[in-house]
Amino acid sequence: LRKLVMRAFTSREIKALAPGLETLCHALIDAFPQDAPFDLLTAYAQEVPVRVIARLLGVPEDMTPDLLRWSHDMVAIYQARRDRAVEAAANTAARDFAAFLTGYIKDRRDQPADDLITHLIAAEQDGARLSTPELITTCVLLLNAGHEATVHAIGNGVAQLLPRGLRVTSETAETASEEILRYDPPLHMFTRYVYEDGDYAGASLKRGDEIALSLGASGRDPARTHDPHRFDITRKPQAHTAFGGGAHFCVGAPLARLEMQRALPILFDRCPALSLASPPQYANSYHFHGLTELRVTA
Repeated sequence: LRKLVMRAFTSREIKALAPGLETLCHALIDAFPQDAPFDLLTAYAQEVPVRVIARLLGVPEDMTPDLLRWSHDMVAIYQARRDRAVEAAANTAARDFAAFLTGYIKDRRDQPADDLITHLIAAEQDGARLSTPELITTCVLLLNAGHEATVHAIGNGVAQLLPRGLRVTSETAETASEEILRYDPPLHMFTRYVYEDGDYAGASLKRGDEIALSLGASGRDPARTHDPHRFDITRKPQAHTAFGGGAHFCVGAPLARLEMQRALPILFDRCPALSLASPPQYANSYHFHGLTELRVTA
């Protein structure tokens, strides 16, 4: 399944998004409220990735409010105190998104276009193609992972930058983005299952055991990074696990990096007086790690 997706998710497709991404960033900033606090998450950090994902998939951009609602409701199950209402809303969102995609995929099978859904339909590896259920789950994954994580990467980054009086420029965009991902990644924990019995770091693990991988802690490992608790946007990029690793390395990493490296310098160039209007507050979640809102003045 991953091989089929990778054949469609090429660097060429990602690079082609750059000019439109920059235009989008400027248009969003043009709409910022003047001389009044506003939530940068909803005004900018959310809108950039969801609109890019919509364009990449080929979904009409006027569907972005639905995409945002479905995504928020689905990932809400990753909070520590979820209840049946949260679970029901997640199920409803997944069902509604799947229903939309079923019809949309059928249209794309009949009328191909130059978008990722069409490329996924056409992608083939060793004689196998993606089935409609596989296409649906892949698109859901691309929305939730490609949107939610980038929202929090941008939000967390700005929340670290502003109190320190730091600004991101086109010259520091790459190092700043990697430092944000190392220092305060949008995913602090992932879970995996043990395939074989064995011992690790003094723990006895059995096949089927669920283990939690602390991605947030790995970025602060003093064995890998000098002075790991210091936030330095000029730091030579250090190896980090914000995108996972090995067979599970994030397919969307090039897209996330492109969005951060374009959205952050444009934001600080256009808004030189950008400042916090209130202290950032992190959400009560254990999977995605990000803010509930980011009140700023521009």
